[in-house]
Amino acid sequence: MNFCLAALENAASIPGWYSMTILAIGIAIVIGLIVKARFNAFVALIVAAMVVSLLAPGELSSKVSRVAEALGVNAGKIAIVIGMAAIIGECMMLSGAAQRIVQACLGIFGERRAPLALASSGFVLGIPVFFDTVFYLLVPLARSLFRSTHKRYLLYLLAIAAGGAVTHTLVPPTPGPLAMAGNLGINLGAMMLGGILVGIPTAAAGLAFSVWLDRRMPLEMRALPGEEVLEHDAEVAPPVTPQALPGLFVSLLPILLPVILISSNTILDHFAKVSAKSALVAASPAVQGEAAQKAFLDNYLAEAVTPLASWNRYSAVWGNPSLALMLSAFLAAIVYVRQRRPNAKDLERTVETSLMSAGLIILITASGGAFGAMLKEAQIGSAIQSIFNGGDTSGAPLGGMLVMCLAFLLAALLKVAQGSSTVAMITGSSMVAAMIGTTDIGFSKVYLATAIAGGSLIGSWMNDSGFWIFAKMGGLTETEALKSWTPMLIVLGVTAFLTSLLCAALHIPLPG
Repeated sequence: MNFCLAALENAASIPGWYSMTILAIGIAIVIGLIVKARFNAFVALIVAAMVVSLLAPGELSSKVSRVAEALGVNAGKIAIVIGMAAIIGECMMLSGAAQRIVQACLGIFGERRAPLALASSGFVLGIPVFFDTVFYLLVPLARSLFRSTHKRYLLYLLAIAAGGAVTHTLVPPTPGPLAMAGNLGINLGAMMLGGILVGIPTAAAGLAFSVWLDRRMPLEMRALPGEEVLEHDAEVAPPVTPQALPGLFVSLLPILLPVILISSNTILDHFAKVSAKSALVAASPAVQGEAAQKAFLDNYLAEAVTPLASWNRYSAVWGNPSLALMLSAFLAAIVYVRQRRPNAKDLERTVETSLMSAGLIILITASGGAFGAMLKEAQIGSAIQSIFNGGDTSGAPLGGMLVMCLAFLLAALLKVAQGSSTVAMITGSSMVAAMIGTTDIGFSKVYLATAIAGGSLIGSWMNDSGFWIFAKMGGLTETEALKSWTPMLIVLGVTAFLTSLLCAALHIPLPG
């Protein structure tokens, strides 16, 4: 035993089969502890990280401490952002801002296009608010619409699920996309833009499938436990008037502000990089043909954007995700205070409740990053590369499209095995990051992240909390949910993956 540990401690590299064995052990621990032993995901991931670290090369004295260090590094990247996002979501719910956005969508599209309004509401609210909260908020509207139309109940439910699930898995600051951006080294503004770019056609495909399925599987709305009392109370209680809700612009501001701040920093950072090319182009030797044209355009563009590029040092401050989300959280809290006039104790309780839920998410996300860091120590990337290069680790790196396919399948496997899309995204992106290392995959890593997100939607069944939220809040049986929710998420996942492949193949530019 001591000989083996000494050999691992001094080894600069290890055989590929040993790296793959470590990977298999790590996956088995994560899935076994979550699925079979019902451990919390944080415990499962940190135990797996410890075991992988002990089995990987390195000094014996540092094998435990490097797990803690990796956990701290990853927590430092996302703790403020996730904490502020939780406060934003809670304040938007309590202030009525979320309800105002829903009413605006219904007003724009009308009752005839209510499914589109519900999907749009879910899509927008799914950016700052967790999926279960979005569904809780919008299901009463779906039930009210059925009472007035007496049809399309399943369509209303699926439309909400399609919109909310897409942004929950594709657009930060929800934990899964945020963790993927950190694990893969993606600019957060680029992740937001790419998530929306892939998310719009994905949500549209989900809505189209929902329309198709509703025609073939019409369902009547059933009473929920205690609903008779709720309906009676609703008849007696006065309805919420527009005057009791904040204005639409104010309601949207906590969502739009971080998107604008972070995206503007991404754009200005890109301009700064283009501006820096001008000196290189001017100093380069004479070129001809297409190369000359490209050099001229780069130089001309650089001169045009140099004034904007000078703002980059300021945008790096206001566009920092931590500051952007903090400003947005303060804004959401101000809207809540002005709208509902809570006392100091109620406001403190609201913030505390938000941060308690965020704390566990931060731990799970950071532990997933630590697990991925330990897989890098186990040289997983070199081992997988050697498999596809016939055992030659010095050969060409894995093709980007192949990596994307593997990432999608890996996330789908993790999703089916343990049920959580967030855990599948965190764990999958950690493993993929270890696989590719610093290799240039030939396109923006944003599309790799959106492919992983697509995989995390595949195979939702009874081990997924979202499955039960959809079934129980919607009043569906387990069989009905398996016939509707599960295939709809497969459509979303496959569409997100194919859209990511297309964007990568067309080299649609995004930083990261």
